Amino acid sequence: MLLSAQDSLLLIIDAQERLLPAIHQRDVVTSRMHWLGEIAMQLDVPILITEQYPKGLGYTVSSLQEIIEAGRVVEKTHFSALKEQTFRDVLSEYNKKHIVVMGMETHVCVMQTAIDMQNAGYQVFLPSDTVGSRRPTDKECAIERMRNSGVEIITSEMAAFEWLEKSGTDTFRHISRNWLK
Repeated sequence: MLLSAQDSLLLIIDAQERLLPAIHQRDVVTSRMHWLGEIAMQLDVPILITEQYPKGLGYTVSSLQEIIEAGRVVEKTHFSALKEQTFRDVLSEYNKKHIVVMGMETHVCVMQTAIDMQNAGYQVFLPSDTVGSRRPTDKECAIERMRNSGVEIITSEMAAFEWLEKSGTDTFRHISRNWLK
């Protein structure tokens, strides 16, 4: 199944300041998250952000500030966001069936949320270059487990090109300039 911008929601899970220093390849992960978040904004794909106990783990990383401002933040304490009533209520307001998930940590909150959402009937897509864990083996195992649970494993560029659908438009030209940098 291919992504559709009109049917999609971008979900950023727990990309928080206190988690970031320990994340393997954190600069690559946050850069790809920012890039895909910008494209979502340009294509009017709604953005939902979770923060796991922000009083203890801090708020979403400042490098994603413009994406945060374009999205909606929901605090949580469960590892799986879908176990939070507030999150379920907000998610249902969007009425989207394609959920593109990125964030931290891949093997905890990202994986539990993605699998729960897949089991609840959403079609979940995970751009593997937009998720991070402290240890590469945790990330690899979590991605494999999500794949085995039906989550579509993709990359940020796959998501972007599927959302765009075709070249030759003003939106494509504007976005593609950033790919060439």
